[in-house]
This record gives sequence, C-alpha cells and structure tokens, in this order.
Amino acid sequence: MHGSETPSAWVRRWSHLVPAGGSVLDVACGAGRHLRWFAGRGHAVSGVDRDPAAIAATAGVGRVVQADIENGPWPFAGQRFDAVVVANYLWRPLLPVIVNSLADGGVLIYETFAIGNETVGRPSRPDFLLQPGELLRVSAGLHVVAYEDGFCDHPERFVQRIVALRKRPSADALPARHSLPE
Repeated sequence: MHGSETPSAWVRRWSHLVPAGGSVLDVACGAGRHLRWFAGRGHAVSGVDRDPAAIAATAGVGRVVQADIENGPWPFAGQRFDAVVVANYLWRPLLPVIVNSLADGGVLIYETFAIGNETVGRPSRPDFLLQPGELLRVSAGLHVVAYEDGFCDHPERFVQRIVALRKRPSADALPARHSLPE
C-alpha cells in the first residue's frame, strides 16, 4: 500500500526544522509513513487521506481524517500547523490552502513529481506534474531554505521539492538561523 514504505529522504533530511513538539499535518498521508516518522520524533501529528484502507493503516498514530480534499471542504479550516508535509501528491487548487495552513515559524516540506516524469513512468498526466519553478511560485512570501528540481534514478523519477518557512512576525532585523544538513 502506498505510504507504507520508508519516509522520504527529503522529509527526513529537513525534519529538524520542525519545532520540538510542534504540530505536523501530512496531506494525502497514505498509510502514514511520515505520520509515524514525526510521531516518533515527539510531534503531534494529523493527516488526511481519502482512502479508507490508508486511514485504517494509521490507527493509533495521531489524528487522521478521511476526506476527499479535491471535491469536498478542507477538513482543517482555520487550523495552523508548525509543519505541513506533502509527498507524491499534487492538486493545484489546494496549494494556497496548504501554504495558508502554516503557523508563524512553520515549515513546508513538499516533494512531488515534475514535468519529465511522463518519460519514465507514472504519473504522466500534466495535471499531476509540477511545471518548472512551480513550487517556488507557490511558496512566494515564504523563506525558501532548500529547493531542488531534477531527476532521481532510484527509482527513476523527475521531482521538484522545497523546504520553506513562514517567517515569524518580529521587530528583529537579523535573519533567522536554520541549520543546513551537511
């Protein structure tokens, strides 16, 4: 079942930016690989997926909602999270909602398929593939810490990924320090 594999290396690499004990929302969480990762790190986790089998697989991990977020209301309206994680999912009308779900100081960790993936496998429909620089445009107004757009060969896929932070309102003019993995 999708989502039962090892957490994404991108998510693991940048998870240290989520404040200790902070709340994490996993969008299209599948069987909960990232929910389990963050719960194991002491975070309060929430997830959403439309698949009842995926929801059943996450029992006891955290707060998980079964919802069709492409055709129904956003189940977390008015809520803000210290991190929002999205992996292997794209529904463009939801992108502003995802960004707006970040609390001040919150981190967006997003990784999904990009144009070019149609040459190596699925997804292959342009509706499900990011255009060049699309995650950068979606994250306008956030502080981009890391961004990649390219080809990965294990397994073969074209991806775009970003880590971006919503700045905290502050009178302090010094830039925040975000540790970069070596």
